Amino acid sequence: MSTKPNDDLFASGGASSDYSAKDIEVLEGLEPVRRRPGMYVGGTDEKAFHHLAAEVLDNSMDEAVAGHASRIDIDLGEDGSLSIRDNGRGIPVDAHPKFKTISALEVIMTTLHSGGKFGGKVYETSGGLHGVGVSVVNALSEWCDVEVARDRNLWRQTYSRGKPTSKLVDMGPVHNRRGTTIAFRPDPQIFGGELAFRPARLYRMARSKAYLYRGVEIRWSCAPSLLKSGDTTPESDTIHFPNGLLDFLNQEIEDADLVTPTPFAGAGELEGGGKVEWAIAWPTDRDGFINSYCNTVPTPEGGTHETGMRNALVKGLKAYAELAGNRKAGQITAEDVLANITAILSVFIREPQFQGQTKERLASPEATRVVETAMRDHFDHWLSGAPQVADSLLAYALLRAEERIRRKQEKETGRKSATRKLRLPGKLTDCANAGTAGTELFIVEGDSAGGSAKMARDRANQAVLPLRGKILNVASAAQDKTSANQELKDLVQALGCGTGNHYREEDLRYEKIVVMTDADVDGAHIATLLMTFFFHSMQNLIHQGHLYLAMPPLYRLTHKNTTVYAQNDAEKDRLIAEMFKGSDKVDVGRFKGLGEMSAAQLKATTMDPATRTLLRVKLPEGKDRFIGLEETTDLVDRLMGKRPELRFEYIQKHASTVSDLDV
Repeated sequence: MSTKPNDDLFASGGASSDYSAKDIEVLEGLEPVRRRPGMYVGGTDEKAFHHLAAEVLDNSMDEAVAGHASRIDIDLGEDGSLSIRDNGRGIPVDAHPKFKTISALEVIMTTLHSGGKFGGKVYETSGGLHGVGVSVVNALSEWCDVEVARDRNLWRQTYSRGKPTSKLVDMGPVHNRRGTTIAFRPDPQIFGGELAFRPARLYRMARSKAYLYRGVEIRWSCAPSLLKSGDTTPESDTIHFPNGLLDFLNQEIEDADLVTPTPFAGAGELEGGGKVEWAIAWPTDRDGFINSYCNTVPTPEGGTHETGMRNALVKGLKAYAELAGNRKAGQITAEDVLANITAILSVFIREPQFQGQTKERLASPEATRVVETAMRDHFDHWLSGAPQVADSLLAYALLRAEERIRRKQEKETGRKSATRKLRLPGKLTDCANAGTAGTELFIVEGDSAGGSAKMARDRANQAVLPLRGKILNVASAAQDKTSANQELKDLVQALGCGTGNHYREEDLRYEKIVVMTDADVDGAHIATLLMTFFFHSMQNLIHQGHLYLAMPPLYRLTHKNTTVYAQNDAEKDRLIAEMFKGSDKVDVGRFKGLGEMSAAQLKATTMDPATRTLLRVKLPEGKDRFIGLEETTDLVDRLMGKRPELRFEYIQKHASTVSDLDV
């Protein structure tokens, strides 16, 4: 956010200018994984911690899907370790042709990009494609113990932080046992000492795998001491779903009012190899969801296979309407058919391409076409085979299309009257654009900041809504008090999208909602209260990526003709030391609030898209229904709810981790 002129991009920095061949590091073995775990498991947080379990479980599932395993045992130990065992073929233990003195097992466990899933000869389809999964687990584990029962003989080798701690040991003959067992405990040096496997999360993961492949039985066990009060996770369970995805769908839509009396469920072969399975229903009395998977790997961010499913449903329904002579079907869009759909989609394809090692989105371009082709044929037969069902679904889609068109028309005229409806002391100053695309609403504190923001804004697409001080804490207030709060009522009315179960994405009047508060403790408190409100009342608004935090500066630093801005004390001290070489003639000004900034300063630092910094507010979990928001909801309730003793307990527990306290 600096405005300094004549930057010298080649000026000498703070690092040493002595740069030679000796400074070049070559990371060998699994050292890159321990040095940069985020590149392989997405970070060192709880999600990454549980990703280790998913990597090992995916390998066992690949054996099951390939037809070589029928059972997987998952055991969560009292010491926090996890053991996953299958009755598949077992990892090869003979010497590797390329490394004559090392077994294939040790190569797989200690070498990145090694495995049997590259050529397609051993596994027709698989979730592990990069050859880094189990080796990464080994690298990020305090210890890892591998047992392989193969050819009626048992072998064992132990590892610690990616390195072997024993030779491959022949444990002697075994009977009635085959497959691979991997037991490990994530390394606290990487993940810290606070994280631990959550039984409920692992159990949901196990159930999802069993749904995805009906030929596998998963046996779950968990140390009783790990199950906290109120946790409904069983100590042991045998998980098997003979009807696959349909079993899960029926469980989810039990007692629901449906558009069609029976779900659209089935499976089909994919052109070029692979298969697809789906189970879809249209409930009218509850919110829907789409869970998609590729080779049993969850893809919470969707991808090309979901696009193929959407195309098949929309095109199939419009084609049926055309055959039935319904001319209104031309106005049907994907939104009308899929808005409240409950769907589970699972594909098995060769050589899938994912975005990143954590595989949250399928990127294989051919998946769209082959999934659409396979599902479209079955959907056409399903519709033509039950005309009454097809007519019900068509009527439902047409009704939604008419409602969507009506809301769009109301929305275009609604913006003109919004200013008249709001009666705030500092009322809404709307933007000129009639559509939603590219528009932004800045929520600011007080008339002073609102006045500066109104002058700094781009009138075409930026609106400003000032609020009077700190809003109500909805997490601790009674429902009647929340409903009667004028500030919140005006905010909801300005957004136009409703709250809770009545939230409608298509009615949201702005593309971005930007919370712009002072860069101090009071401003952070107001921003926290607003985020709490959106989390409780408009969670889908956060899910859809509409909520942002502005990052205004706290300091202005001026020396001669150079002016820069700093967001906090640490950045101020760094800029003084690096840019001004510690000069004592730097004029340091602290902004008391946004209202103290001139319109030009506020625009350059906080509102101009070309120079500003915005932080997108995200929920920590993906949209996969098997990974819920219980943890996030519990944390918000503890920190913002009615019981101060829970906040005090949290502060006591985490006080030692605070390094920079601003009071």
